Amino acid sequence: MKFKESRAAGYAAIFVTYAFAIAYGVAAYLNLPLDFRLSLLIADVTATVVTFIFSVMFKNASVYDPYWSVQPLVIAIAFAATAPALKGAQILALIAISLWSVRLTANWAYTFKGLAYEDWRYVMLAAKTGRLYPAVNFFGIHLVPTLIVYACTLPAVYILRLGLPFNAGSAVFFALSLGAVILQGAADVQMHAFKKRGGKGFIRTGLWKYCRHPNYLGEILFWWGIALMAVCSSPKFWYLPAGALANTLMFLFISIPLAEKKQALKPGYAQYKAETRMLLPIKKRS
Repeated sequence: MKFKESRAAGYAAIFVTYAFAIAYGVAAYLNLPLDFRLSLLIADVTATVVTFIFSVMFKNASVYDPYWSVQPLVIAIAFAATAPALKGAQILALIAISLWSVRLTANWAYTFKGLAYEDWRYVMLAAKTGRLYPAVNFFGIHLVPTLIVYACTLPAVYILRLGLPFNAGSAVFFALSLGAVILQGAADVQMHAFKKRGGKGFIRTGLWKYCRHPNYLGEILFWWGIALMAVCSSPKFWYLPAGALANTLMFLFISIPLAEKKQALKPGYAQYKAETRMLLPIKKRS
């Protein structure tokens, strides 16, 4: 119990987990004589299985939480390192993924309390599914998010591996992704300040005054920016926004409804919902 309550021990356990996950994922990729997309998918799933094993060992599905932000950066750096020479669009894609990953991982590290604490959604799923929870844990909490973020990251992989050309569209959608990172960062700072002041109920300042989920909005916009960078560089890859679309649907039909259900338990939720838009940070008319 002391081990699980220690933040330092928790950080160490997470580091070891991801060191193994990355090592097995890289080994899988390098030893598969397949198309780079399929090899990457298998490597990604391999790393997810390793992470899942550690999450079962530590009896905490939140061991997977950093995977969402760590995996794309590892992939981007790996493909950037093996590129003959980084050019315009490749540099922009790498910068965008790096800034997004560092921000999201830093936010996870700031809020991490140790392995004694688990995301409330996972606790709820465990209580609801009972004996089926191991399957729900692997497929719902680990594998499905991995497949979505894999699909989201694929446009950046195309840019980096295939050396897709830079054009005006690349710059425009890089700006969109960069703006999304800034939006998420501002939302994080405002929420942390609200909690530090002992704020209760609903945050009604900054971005949160006009939008109930500015962090989710930033996440959605970021991946659309990455996907459209690739499509603008090479329209023949028109199918690459599929990952951004899947990500958007996941937030609209899973993440946001779960968060809203929890918020609805607080007094004043109906008024808060009526006065504040769900995603677009635009003031509602009285």
